[in-house]
Parts: sequence; C-alpha cells; structure tokens
Amino acid sequence: MNDVIVKSDGRTILNIPHAVIPTDRICACIGPNGAGKTTFLKLIDGLIKPDSGSITYSNSPIKSSLVLHHTPMIKASARINIAMVRDADSSIGLVAIEAVMKQIGLSHLANSPAHKLSAGERQKLCLGRAILQKPNLVLLDEPTANLDPNTTDQVEEIIRQFKLQGSDVIFTSHQLAQVQRLAEYIVFIDQGEIKEKGPVGPFFSNPQTQAAKRYLHQELVAD
Repeated sequence: MNDVIVKSDGRTILNIPHAVIPTDRICACIGPNGAGKTTFLKLIDGLIKPDSGSITYSNSPIKSSLVLHHTPMIKASARINIAMVRDADSSIGLVAIEAVMKQIGLSHLANSPAHKLSAGERQKLCLGRAILQKPNLVLLDEPTANLDPNTTDQVEEIIRQFKLQGSDVIFTSHQLAQVQRLAEYIVFIDQGEIKEKGPVGPFFSNPQTQAAKRYLHQELVAD
C-alpha cells in the first residue's frame, strides 16, 4: 500500500502512507472499535476504492473472498444459500457443494431454512461459500463475534483449513487469546493508521508503540 487515504463524509477513515502486509501466514488485524479495521479489509478486497493512493498485490491476479460480520441469508435452505456462489462461478459443482457442507459440519441441516439457523451455523455457511470460491486471499471480519466457545473452536479450525488449502488469511478480532492461537502476524490499527505490525510473539511481549501498549493493557484488563 502506498499513500492510501480513505474518506467518508469528509472524515479520514484510513491513512496509510506505506505498508507491506505479508500474506504467507495468517495475519490478524486488531485495534479499538472504529479504528478502521473493517474498512481495511474492504479496501484489500476491492469492495471500496481508496480516495488516493494505490494497493498492489504480490500474487496477481488476486482472487479474494470477504466474509463480513453480518451476512444476510435469503429465505431458502442452507444448501441453496451456500449454492449461491454458483451465480458467480458456474464451474462449482453440486458434488463440491455437498463436500463443503460436510467439511463445515452442516450436512444434517442442508434442507433447513438458513435464516433460522443459529449465528454460528450461519457463519459456517458464509465460510463454506468462501471455501467454494477457492480464493488466494480470505478476509474475515470478526469471524467468531457472539459465538459460544464450542462454535468458536469449530470456526477457528475452518480458518486453519483455509491456510492448509493454500489460501492466505487476514482476519479482524477483538479476542486477543484467539489472535494468539490463530495468527502469526499482527497489523495494529488505531485511529485509521497502522501504528505497529510484526510477528505475534514480540507484539504481545514487547509492543513498540504507546498506542499498542495502551490497547493491550485495556483489552487484557477488560478480559
């Protein structure tokens, strides 16, 4: 990223003069509420364009899949909801859809109305859609927000499987324990700026900026 600025209603949401984000490992984007993390994911996905500046990818062309925190379901079965990815890629076969339903543990609910599934089951459906798209980059916004511990474990395992299947992963999370379990690299955003980034271990044991120290202290006290 070079000289990236994203504005909304005249307010600067992101201001990133220069940043290289390694995607050869699972990367967590963390920071306070309103810091710009979701905008950061949308920017990488291409869902929004920067007001100025540019983003380049080492793997080109990039095929990304963005799973936002709240993804609405149509009033149809779980199978039909997951099969909607065929609208964008008709090469995705029914056999692949059934295999992914099994992978995410929802085969037994394939005929159930998707909008009546639990929050965790709906999240697994969204991750299933992403798996079917075979992206090189998966972007996940708070993938386990408001989920119980058991479902959180299951979703985290699906995230690890993305990596095993050759997809790079960037996710946002407020759960620092989860970040330490899943991620190998941290991007810390505060007030629309990347204040610090680096491997997970050193970030938690010895943060280099006052902003990161303050954030970690507040979050650990809150936990």
